[in-house]
Amino acid sequence: MEVGVQVNTRSKIIDVAARLLQEHGPGAVTTRGVAQGAGVQAPTIYRLFGDKNGLLDAVAEHVMATYVSAKQVVEAASTENTDPLEDLRAGWHTQIEFGIANPTLFTLLSVPGHGLHSPAAQAGLKILQSRVRRVASTGRLRVSEQRAVDLIRAGGTGAVLVLLSKPADERDGRLAETMYEAVLRQILTDAPELPGSVPVTAAIALGAVAPELDMLSRAERQLLSEWLNRVIDTHSLDRPTK
Repeated sequence: MEVGVQVNTRSKIIDVAARLLQEHGPGAVTTRGVAQGAGVQAPTIYRLFGDKNGLLDAVAEHVMATYVSAKQVVEAASTENTDPLEDLRAGWHTQIEFGIANPTLFTLLSVPGHGLHSPAAQAGLKILQSRVRRVASTGRLRVSEQRAVDLIRAGGTGAVLVLLSKPADERDGRLAETMYEAVLRQILTDAPELPGSVPVTAAIALGAVAPELDMLSRAERQLLSEWLNRVIDTHSLDRPTK
C-alpha cells in the first residue's frame, strides 16, 4: 500500500471511529463496525492499529491534537502584557468545555493508560506548565510550579467527571468555577503574610525565570534551580502548620 493511500485510509478509519465513539460510546467502536463504516477490510485495521485499544488511542490522539492545536493558537497570541491569571483561567474554562463537549472521550482519557503519554496530551500539559510558569514569574505562587500544575489538573478532571456523572439538566453550573476558586486559594498569594512566605514566593518567582538566565552557564543554572527548589520544598506555604 502506498504511503499516501495508507495515510488517507488511516485518517478515514479514525474519523469513523471517532464518530461512533462520540455518538454511541466505546462499545460501538468494534473492528467490524469501523471497517464497514470506513469501507475497508478488518485486517487493515489490525495492520494499522494493532487492536481496538490501539484504535481508541489513535482516536484520542486525533481529537486531543485538534484541541491542543486550538489551544496553541491562543497561547501564541498571548503577549507579555496579557495578565497571566487571565490566561490561566481561560485555559481552565477551555478544559472544562472540552470535557463537557466530549464526555465519552474525556472519560476514556481519564482512565490510566489511555492517551496520557500521547504527544497531544503532553503538548497540552506543556501549555498548562507555561501558563503556571508565567504566574510564578510574577511572584504570585505560594507553592511550587509542579504542585500548582498537579492541583489544577486534579481539580479540572474531578470537576468534569462529577458534572458528567449527572444528567445535563441537573448539573451545577457553578461547580467548576467554585472548584477553580478553591484551587486558586491553595496556589496563589496576594500579599505574603505567613512566616517564611517572602523567601518562598521569591524563590518560586526566580525559579520560573532561572532557565532563561543566559549570563549563567548551564551548570550554574541547574545549581541555582536546585537551591531554589530546596527552599521551596522546605518552606512551601501549602505545608500544614503545626
